[in-house]
Amino acid sequence: MVQKSKPPAAANQPESRGQPERRGQPKRRGRPRAYEPDVALGKALDLFRKQGLAATSLDDLSAATGMNRPSLYGAFGDKRELYIKSYQRYRDEAGTAMVAIFREEMPLRQRLERIYASALDIYLSGDTGPRGCFTVVTAASEAVGDPEIRAMVLDGLTGLDKAFAICFRRAKEKGELPESADPFALAQIASATVHTIAIRSRARVPRKELEAIVKGAIDVMVRAGTRA
Repeated sequence: MVQKSKPPAAANQPESRGQPERRGQPKRRGRPRAYEPDVALGKALDLFRKQGLAATSLDDLSAATGMNRPSLYGAFGDKRELYIKSYQRYRDEAGTAMVAIFREEMPLRQRLERIYASALDIYLSGDTGPRGCFTVVTAASEAVGDPEIRAMVLDGLTGLDKAFAICFRRAKEKGELPESADPFALAQIASATVHTIAIRSRARVPRKELEAIVKGAIDVMVRAGTRA
């Protein structure tokens, strides 16, 4: 009798259904990350700057960033940590926008005008309306009960005072201000002007009115240099 040849073992045959396994290709491991941390942090910053810490829920943050709660915790920590990271990013971005103006050589009045114009650009920005200053409007309210946020706020306020003081000291050395001028006292007036336009911009005071406040303050500060 002639024996019929047996078909090869199933294990040696390619799969009859579906796609055959391809060798040499890396296997997929898990789902790719569907968000960009930098973009997500920017979305959180916008929300915190608008609503503050207490009024912003995790559901709000999840909707704004497109990340679920576990992803938010994994990327940024809890809500407070995300708030602090957002505030630090705001400070970094605002500092970058201002530092060149503080360092560049120019007359005192021109420097002040450019500083306040840049501040107004920041404070009046927002898709749904002016948001003001994160430090003055939002973080300052959290500073009451949170030592870490309070330290960041104080650092921001004193840093601005010091930057303005350097400007006025430089102007004094160049003869734009008299010997009797007090650079630090003028710096506090300059900083206070920043704070008031930040609050008023949040209240949606028109830019023209804010610019009038700025002009009056600059006139007072620069006029100190005309006194005998």
